[in-house]
Amino acid sequence: MSKTSTITPTFRKISKNRMINSVVRVLGIDPGLASLGWGVVLRDGARIFYGAHGCIHTKPDLDMGARLAHIRDELQEIIMIQRPDEIAMEDLFFAQNVTSGLAVAEARGIIRLVAHDAGLIMHEYKPVTVKQAVTGSGRAGKEEVQAFVKMVLGLSVPPKPDHAADALAVGICHCQSGVLQ
Repeated sequence: MSKTSTITPTFRKISKNRMINSVVRVLGIDPGLASLGWGVVLRDGARIFYGAHGCIHTKPDLDMGARLAHIRDELQEIIMIQRPDEIAMEDLFFAQNVTSGLAVAEARGIIRLVAHDAGLIMHEYKPVTVKQAVTGSGRAGKEEVQAFVKMVLGLSVPPKPDHAADALAVGICHCQSGVLQ
């Protein structure tokens, strides 16, 4: 996993004697079977900060059950370490290969189950919505998404690999959606 940044959380007063942390941690997910991207972004008021990112890779020579179990185990560990408040995932997009789309759908089922078991609500966004939220254009390419994620999160280099950058973009999209709890 990638090194996480540190930010000083701010607190807001909700009653005379009670303060709550106003930082919301969002785990963004770009679902996949061979490579599942994940990224954590933190929102503090109107500001969005980088948390961490990475990919879960599965080996194509393993049977489907083993690959899905690996995704489950790794995602559970990420949730345990990163402690997200919310999860956002990119919707399934069938381009041309229905077979790979079905495999990704199975991975999405595991992601939903892990989120449910962790007591987290899943939010989903269409790929065009994510690109629009991050770059201003629903037709942006991978390089544009990476460049804008780098800029929004104040990173020194664009996040790699592509799937992790896409996951960070999903997290940013969710932070800007207005549905944070």
